[in-house]
Amino acid sequence: MKSRLSRLTNALLAAVVIGGCAGPAAQRYDLVIAHANVVDVETGRVRADQTVGIREGRIAYLRKSGSALAAAQTVDARGRYLIPGLWDMHVHFRGGDSLATANRNLLPLYLAHGITTVRDAGGDLAPHIFRWREQMAAGQLAGPRIFTSGPKLDGPKAFWAGSLEIETPQQINRALDSLQKLRVDYVKLYESTISREAFLGAIAAAEKRGMTTTGHMPYTVTLREAAEQGLDATEHLYYLLKACSNREDSLTAAVQASLRTSKPLGLFAVLPAVYRTYDPAVAAQTFRMLKQHRTAVVPTLYIQKLLTELPTTDHARDTMLAYIAPGIERTYSRRLASARAQSPATRAFNQQLGVRFTSFIPQLQTAGVTLLAGSDSGASNSYVYPGVSLLGELELLVAAGLTPTQALQAATINGARFLKADQRSGTIAVGKEADVVLLDRNPLENIRHLHQIHAVVSRGKLYPAPELRRLVQAVKNR
Repeated sequence: MKSRLSRLTNALLAAVVIGGCAGPAAQRYDLVIAHANVVDVETGRVRADQTVGIREGRIAYLRKSGSALAAAQTVDARGRYLIPGLWDMHVHFRGGDSLATANRNLLPLYLAHGITTVRDAGGDLAPHIFRWREQMAAGQLAGPRIFTSGPKLDGPKAFWAGSLEIETPQQINRALDSLQKLRVDYVKLYESTISREAFLGAIAAAEKRGMTTTGHMPYTVTLREAAEQGLDATEHLYYLLKACSNREDSLTAAVQASLRTSKPLGLFAVLPAVYRTYDPAVAAQTFRMLKQHRTAVVPTLYIQKLLTELPTTDHARDTMLAYIAPGIERTYSRRLASARAQSPATRAFNQQLGVRFTSFIPQLQTAGVTLLAGSDSGASNSYVYPGVSLLGELELLVAAGLTPTQALQAATINGARFLKADQRSGTIAVGKEADVVLLDRNPLENIRHLHQIHAVVSRGKLYPAPELRRLVQAVKNR
C-alpha cells in the first residue's frame, strides 16, 4: 500500500514539475519574437538571444531562447535589438474641430518612428482625443497611447483656445473638478496671462487632490516656489534658466511690479538679463533643489534649435511636410513671420541661449534630475514633425553629453514613472504592455540606430516596416 501510494505521489509530483516547466512554453501566443537582443533601458545592458511571447496585448513570456513557442505569428529577430516603445513626453493635438481629422492623421507618424506613447500637453481637442483612445483600444485606429492633460489652465483671455481660465480659488477648484470629471492624466499650466497667485494656488490645490502638475511658469514666480508647492515638471528651459540667475529674486520682483504699469514685462523681454546673470553656483543649487523636490525637466532642445534656425532655413522641400495637412501647415505662419522679422542681434542671442540650454543637460543628469524627452510637435509649432522630431531630440540629448542609455531612459522608463504607469509600461518585462520596437542595429552603440526600424509592436499588434510605410502613405497629403 505504502509502495503504491509512493508511486502515485511521485507520479503526481512529476506531472506538476513537467506542467510547471512546460506550461508557459506549451501555451499558444498571439505573437512571438524569437532570438532577439533585448535592451534593458534601466541598466544599459543587452540580454542576448531572448524570446518574447505576447498574448492579449501583454508580454506573457520572456526567457532565453530555447524550444519554439506555438504562436499565431512568429518573428525571427536574430541579430536585431528589441527596445521598449518610445515615449514622446510633449506633443500637442490642437487647432479646433476643423483640424481634428488632420490631427488624427498624424497618429501613424508616431508609430512609424517607434513611438508607442505620447503625452498631449494641452489643447482644444479633448473630446476627439478621448474618442481616438477608444478607437485605438478597440483596434479601429493605429496610433500611440495618449496621455492627456485636456485643456490647459491659464489666466483671463488666455492665448490658447480651449484653456480654462482661473483667477480665484473658487475658479481653480471648478477647473480641477472639470479636469477630474474628464479623467485627464495630469494638469498642464500655462503662463500667458495667469497670475502668480493662481499659478501657485492651482499647483497646491492639484497636489491635495493627488494630481500631477506641469507647465510653463510665469516669470512672476520662482522655480523654487513652484517646486515647493509640488510642481512635478517644468516644460522647456526658459524657466530653469531664470532659476539659475543670481538675480532671480530681483528680476521676479521687477516683473511683478511691471504688471501695475502700461508696459508689463514678458518672458522674452527679461531673458537677456536672465542670461547675463547666470551663475554656475546658483545653477548647481537649483539642480539639487529640483532633485530634492522630484521636479522633472522636459528640455525640448529640438524645437529650440529649429526655431533658432527658422529665419535662415527653407523648409519648403522637407520630405515630412507631405504628411502635414494644409490646415496645420497654415498654423506655422505666425512663428515663421516672427522669425523672419528678427533682428541680427536677436538671432545671435537665440543661438547663445541654445548653447546655454545644451550645457544644462549633463549637469541635470549628474545632479539626478529626471529628464523627460519631448518634441513639442503639433499645430502652430512650425516644422516640428511628429515622430522624427523626437528622434532628433534624443540625438541632441546625446550630443549634449548623455549616453545613449540615458537618452533612451528619458524616452521610456522616465516617462512611464512620471505618469505613474511604470508598473505596466516603460520596460520589457513579463506582465507589461506589449509596446516594443525591433531595430536592425544596437541603439546603445549609436542613438541614430533608432531610425532603423524593422517592426513596431503596439498593444500587442505587429506592424512590420512595410505596414508602417503603408500607414503613413495613407495619410500623405501631397
